[in-house]
Amino acid sequence: MTEIDAILDGLLLDLRASRVTLRQDLPGDYAFPVTHEALAPGVGSLATERTVDLRNQPVVAELVQGRQVVQTDCRRAHDEPAFQAMLDLYGGLAAQIVTPIFVADRLAAIVSLHQLGAPRVWTDADVAACTSAANAIARRL
Repeated sequence: MTEIDAILDGLLLDLRASRVTLRQDLPGDYAFPVTHEALAPGVGSLATERTVDLRNQPVVAELVQGRQVVQTDCRRAHDEPAFQAMLDLYGGLAAQIVTPIFVADRLAAIVSLHQLGAPRVWTDADVAACTSAANAIARRL
């Protein structure tokens, strides 16, 4: 297990979430593939999913602006059809905290904490834990 895997596993367990992913801006034909992932029992992986074009997703537009995205009810966050389809494809994504990692003014990676099934109210401590995990990962990239 790498240090990054340990950080993601810790975040998953501490916040009792469904899934935590690290997506990196790597060369290739797919923007921000999942490079590391931690999953709760029974939760599907996104590691090989390549149909969602993240460059056109509203959350990534926020991340590029340097903003962390905190959604307590993803269904109500954006009514765009591509976003709604992604929620289903991602296993019933219901709530999320998505944190950007910048390297030299470039969005280099994305840490996403997912709650599947039902909306979830995130605490300030939950948001801070995601920020701390992203900062720890940034030091290792």
